[in-house]
Formats: sequence, structure tokens, C-alpha cells
Amino acid sequence: MTGRSTRPTLEEVAARAGVGRGTVSRVVNGSPRVSPQAREAVLKAIEELGYVPNRAARTLVTRRTDTVALVVAESDQRLFGEPYFAGIIRGISNGLGDTGLQLLLALARSPDEYGRLEDYLTTQHVDGVLLTSLHAEDPLPAKLEANGVPTVLGGRPPGLHPVSYVDVDNRSGAREAVGHLIAGGRRRIATIAGPQDMGVGIDRLAGYREALAAAGLPEYVEYGDFGEASGITAAERLLAAEPELDAVFAADDPMALGALRVLHRSGRSIPGDVAVIGFDDSAAAPLADPPLSTVHQSPEEMGREMARLLVSRIRGETVADPVVILRPHLVLRDSA
Repeated sequence: MTGRSTRPTLEEVAARAGVGRGTVSRVVNGSPRVSPQAREAVLKAIEELGYVPNRAARTLVTRRTDTVALVVAESDQRLFGEPYFAGIIRGISNGLGDTGLQLLLALARSPDEYGRLEDYLTTQHVDGVLLTSLHAEDPLPAKLEANGVPTVLGGRPPGLHPVSYVDVDNRSGAREAVGHLIAGGRRRIATIAGPQDMGVGIDRLAGYREALAAAGLPEYVEYGDFGEASGITAAERLLAAEPELDAVFAADDPMALGALRVLHRSGRSIPGDVAVIGFDDSAAAPLADPPLSTVHQSPEEMGREMARLLVSRIRGETVADPVVILRPHLVLRDSA
């Protein structure tokens, strides 16, 4: 027997099943407006012929693409070099695992790329969008919602009021970390804060300041971009300004690791002279020298929750709580 040279068509399925073309289309697209007998005949014909629905045609009928996009507005270096993003992607992939939705990763590394991406996402190429690492006054979330594209954010940027987002209680996590340093007798506690056009950077700095204010202690603040190199630069500035620092709270683990490098080079013992606490509980934290105390958050859990909320919105389900705030906790190791 020779194999057929073309794929079976919708019309051939209809002829084999003894029904009209429209009935086959309704079965393929999951419509309930088909009798059980007709559905069974169509499914049997599809199996016998090996029919594969035309995805483009199905999209025209259902206005669904079975695709969601994760948009990351960061450089390649940060996306592929920092474990936080890998955790988010794993969590989202797990959350979409049995939904039939495919995940599209979209990078926006420049304003031009961001503009092209905005045009793509708002013209029915995806069923929903997940956004992470957003900065203040980003117009994309509102534009997506205005165009009927369900959108869920990982973290809430300052100045925006998104329909749905997942975040960590960054302020309480920072307060807990700095409170531990104060309780251990540290009195000159510095912070390496994150970017102040991001909610995570603002909230972790606020938590640091609240803990110090309650204890009547002075602030020592430098800023980084959540990367290790910026942690090195900030730590050097802090030590130059206040050589008697006895603790550093960094707004993420990479910046804390940068601070450890500077403290080692300057001859400070850790935690004898200077205690250090980071934020994230990344895979690198327990491998640091000494192992890094840090505030634990789960980017995988954040990704799963983002996916759960987005799937519910795509399906038109009522979402009881469109905002999810995850609780972090302090993990103590040798650095503090």
C-alpha cells in the first residue's frame, strides 16, 4: 500500500463520518452543540484518517492560539546568569503543564524591541501575557488589558495598579533580616538597595529603614542593579564612607555575594567583623564563603501562581483573589 502524499482534509473527515463540514469543525473546536452520535462518528473518522486540525484555521474560528508569552525586560546576561529567572520559568512551565498552553519567552532588551513586542502581543498572537521585572510607569500592562489580553505580573511596579499580580512580601522580609542583625548586636548596618524604579527595590529598602528607625540606628545606603558587579561597587563605597560598618543587608543574593568579595579583600572577617545577609536564597547562597544567610523566597512558587492566575483569566473563570502575596522567611547560615 502506498502512503498518501497529502494530509487528510476536513471535508474527507466529514465524508467518512457521514456528517457536514460544520459538524466536524464544531467537534474539533470543542463545541457542545454536537450530538453524542455525531461526535463519536467524527472522532472515529479523525482516528482512521489520521487527521490533524489546521492550527491556523482553528485560531480563526476560536480566536485562541493556545500560547501565552512571558515577557522579561532584562539583558541576556541577567536573564541567563541569575537563578531567579530560571526559577520563575520553571514555575510557569510547571503551572502550564496540563493546560495545553505553550509558553513563549519574549525578551525586550531595548526600547525598539519593546515597541515591536507590544505590537505583537496586542494583535491576537497570544492568549495571555506574563510580565516580570517591570519598571515604574511601564505602559505595556495597561495596553494589553485594554486590548483584551489577560495579563498577570510578577511583582507590582510602583505607580501601576494591575488587574492581577503575584509578589513577595519584600518589606517584611527585609525587616526580618535587619531585625536579626540588630538583635545580634549590630549597630552600623548598611544596605545595598535595588533599583528604585522597581517595587521590589523600593519595598526592600523600606523594610530596612523601618527596622533601623524602630531601633534608633543610622542608615548607610548605596544602590545596585541586582547584579554582583554592582554589589562590589556599592560595598566599596560603603566601606570608604564608614569603615566601621558591622553588617550589610543586600537586596538580593548576587549583590550580597559581591559584598562578600569586597569584605574578604579588605581583610574583614565574616561574620566576626561584618555580618552579611542577602535576599532570594539562591542556589549560590549555601556555596558562598562563608555560606550566605539570606531571606528565602521561591521564584518557582511565584511562577506557578502567575500561571494559575493567567489560566483562570484566559478561561473566563472568576478569580477569587487576583493578587497573591507570598511570605518569605529568613534562612540563617554562617555569614550572619
